[in-house]
Amino acid sequence: MREGGTTNVRRVNELGISRPTLVTGGGGFIGGHLVARLRAIGFERVRAVDRKPLHEWYQTFDDVDSQVADLSSIDACQDAADGMTYVFHLAADMGGMGFIEHNKALCMLSVLPSTNMLVAAQEAGAERYFYSSSACVYAEGKQTSAEVTALRENDAYPAMPEDGYGWEKLFSERMARHFLEDFGLPTRVARYHNVYGPMGTYDGGREKAPAAICRKVIAAKLDGTREIEIWGDGNQTRSFMYIDDCLDGTLRLTASEYPHPLNLGSSELVTINQLVSICEDIAGVTLRRHYVVDAPVGVRGRNSENSRIRAELGWEPSISLVDGLERTYAWIYDQMTSSAGPHVPARART
Repeated sequence: MREGGTTNVRRVNELGISRPTLVTGGGGFIGGHLVARLRAIGFERVRAVDRKPLHEWYQTFDDVDSQVADLSSIDACQDAADGMTYVFHLAADMGGMGFIEHNKALCMLSVLPSTNMLVAAQEAGAERYFYSSSACVYAEGKQTSAEVTALRENDAYPAMPEDGYGWEKLFSERMARHFLEDFGLPTRVARYHNVYGPMGTYDGGREKAPAAICRKVIAAKLDGTREIEIWGDGNQTRSFMYIDDCLDGTLRLTASEYPHPLNLGSSELVTINQLVSICEDIAGVTLRRHYVVDAPVGVRGRNSENSRIRAELGWEPSISLVDGLERTYAWIYDQMTSSAGPHVPARART
């Protein structure tokens, strides 16, 4: 398999694919894809835990130990981590900017499963603990311009992260660091930058920008209105990482000896207007744009500076936004035009 875009299986196999592996948040978007990837590369004993009922999981697998549990409880975390060698902690109450802006307390409550899972992994003698942090930990003062300077890992301090969600992520990063320093739990932390792709949330209020824009473009095409609502003025900038790159980076970092938080994101910076234009090109339409300037938009500009991940892992995310959006658009289009209706995602089960 090629080094640049698909996981280097030999390196990941150094983890030991026969070892029991836990994925929290396994019913969610990234967690479901991670479970699928672990199975695909040969991991033999995978446990997935999520608080959602199984019928709401995005992906389920007959050969995976799928459990429904609320990991805000230490007892539930201990049960989930029991016998596990590797722990991938992805569980969190989160969503796009609309959700994060209006649910700060709910986002902060994710500190409970994040802390309890560290305790449980330490007690279980886990050999690797991966924590999915976020680019929302970065100081807001460094993200006030659309022409943002790409964020380096040390730009998280002095600390002034995104309120609510960003503070929980930064605190949980520090907890992971101190469990490594004080107790010897081998922790790895990735700061995810705007992960997107098929088989995730695309409506209902928790969706992120790529899925939301795909849905809006598809709806405008299907209903003939040829109009789209855009939050903000459309000039705010972001980078977006396709799910396959996210999985590759997650597994590479977990298999590495690098113990510090690491950016995991694309460095391809675009405006939201450019994101809309890409989706329009995929759909073959041109839409009238209506801007809601008082809608939640987050920071003005954010991009991932990738020199450290290149130095430490010899790799960086490389799937272009055009390629990733084509796959995402196709999947969302299928959901919106299926007999199940637009609010009931088709789930993979194998």
